[in-house]
Amino acid sequence: MKTTTIALLLSLFFLSGYSQVGYSQEGVASVYAEKFEGRTTASGESYSYRKATCAHLNLPFGTLVKVTNLSNNQAVVVRVNDRGPFVPDRIIDLSRSAAEKLGLLAAGTAKVRIEVVEKPIQSTTNQANNQLPIISNQTSNQVITPKNSEGNQTIAPESELYELKVNLIQPKGFTIQIGSYKEIVNVLRIANDLKNSLKKEIQIQVTSSNGEKIYRLFVGSFMSRKEAESFKEKAAKIYPDCFIVELK
Repeated sequence: MKTTTIALLLSLFFLSGYSQVGYSQEGVASVYAEKFEGRTTASGESYSYRKATCAHLNLPFGTLVKVTNLSNNQAVVVRVNDRGPFVPDRIIDLSRSAAEKLGLLAAGTAKVRIEVVEKPIQSTTNQANNQLPIISNQTSNQVITPKNSEGNQTIAPESELYELKVNLIQPKGFTIQIGSYKEIVNVLRIANDLKNSLKKEIQIQVTSSNGEKIYRLFVGSFMSRKEAESFKEKAAKIYPDCFIVELK
């Protein structure tokens, strides 16, 4: 009984570690075969090659994982909704759309690094009437930390510093939603990537779900749906699950 209890506690400890934001792992990624299209995954969802999803042995369903192809530095963010791969030395199975973004469809496998960027959350489907702060990010390698004993603010090395230019706005027109997040630091990281890759203004809507703050990340501001649809085609090459939101 004692041995079983210890084993169970160790198992829970390691599973908890897997799910922490910042957890990373390197290994071989593979791609779902076409025959799996429409089949039910371990989470109960149907697999679709169009969605940016993946299978992992340990990470909780709903976890957002950044996958980087180490041979070309191409990266994509995917959501865990299945279990696998069950082949030695492989650490993740990717949907075909995600694999295409990483440039590994032809080879079928590639050495990758995966990093947990967001724990599972319950996304909100209601458009809140909150105003939207526009955030402009430029990263460095530091972040401001609490004051020291002399009353001066100190800078912690090996962390992150974001410059924010925030304005409250009245939502109108159309925008592209990239995702919903619970941790603001992950919003800032992804916002910075978006600003560099898509060259559009970033908006963050603060809402709540089950008593928790949720941050909805938008990119771009468009007066017509046609303009939004045109830009969405570009954004979807990096974030396949993005969609158009009408701001009212």
